Amino acid sequence: MRIAIVGCGLIGEKRARALSGHRLVATADTDLERAKKVAQIGGCSVFYDDWKKAAAHHKADIVIVSTTNSWLTPIGKYALMHGKHVLIEKPGARSAAELKPFLQMARKAKTKVKVGFNLRCHPAMLKAREILDSGALGELMFARGRYGHGGRLGYEKEWRADKNISGGGELLDQGIHLIDLARWYLGDFQKVTGWAPNYYWDMPVDDNGFMALRTARGRMAWLHASCTEWKNMFCLEIYGRTGKLQIDGLGGSYGEERLSFYRMLPEMGPPETSTWNYPGPDKSWEVEFASFIHSIQAGKPLCGDLEDAYKALSVVDKIYRSRLK
Repeated sequence: MRIAIVGCGLIGEKRARALSGHRLVATADTDLERAKKVAQIGGCSVFYDDWKKAAAHHKADIVIVSTTNSWLTPIGKYALMHGKHVLIEKPGARSAAELKPFLQMARKAKTKVKVGFNLRCHPAMLKAREILDSGALGELMFARGRYGHGGRLGYEKEWRADKNISGGGELLDQGIHLIDLARWYLGDFQKVTGWAPNYYWDMPVDDNGFMALRTARGRMAWLHASCTEWKNMFCLEIYGRTGKLQIDGLGGSYGEERLSFYRMLPEMGPPETSTWNYPGPDKSWEVEFASFIHSIQAGKPLCGDLEDAYKALSVVDKIYRSRLK
């Protein structure tokens, strides 16, 4: 299939390197040099500083939108209106209200819209899903998740610190991944409580997000996203009545990715333990894009769509609203 990429920063570059053999036909960025660089990565000679030219490009079957949060939904809607399949990066919009018209449009469209929840496509996450679906954990009870980084010099001056552009802080940025994963494993959340303070960074958005989420069946998710972590980390634990899954690391600065399965024995005591290690580079971008292509070609449901983004954003919105009370 033929791809156009709008937004040629770090994530746009990642997407260009993860097209699974499909062809890049156009790029666009407000910085024409960045658009040219990403075009060259994909072996393409067509690049613009006008996003509309790429989003409606006559040769493109799919448009990838990897811009700042404020532009994800407007560009995604424009591409969808021009008959394109669309992949927009998480969180999809600055709020659930902003995303809702796009969601309603996508429900009626003949083409597909995916959201970039690439963490679902990490090997440890996929293996955990396989074990969970096998019933080996028994009835699920609760999950605990922590995801964080320590920022960098000048972090408080970047676009993520500008609420008009980002829509929120760490709760919306990395927190949306935790919410999405917890929903994917436990189900929809009916009760939402949380707090999104700013402890360290001199910026008008939150640098930590604390969440207590409960499903209709009483399954709990205790989640914490932070950009005051200082040492990058990821850990997600999923507890069932007969076992526990623990995912540590995401590769790179987050440490080697590992899945541990602790199986409860009839006599209890120390569990039977199985561990899978996943060294090497992060391939989740390639896996996610290949899955998107398969969904389009085979008419299969998407793994991470606008419905998922809307539900995750609704959790974020509830916590932000409670902060204002």
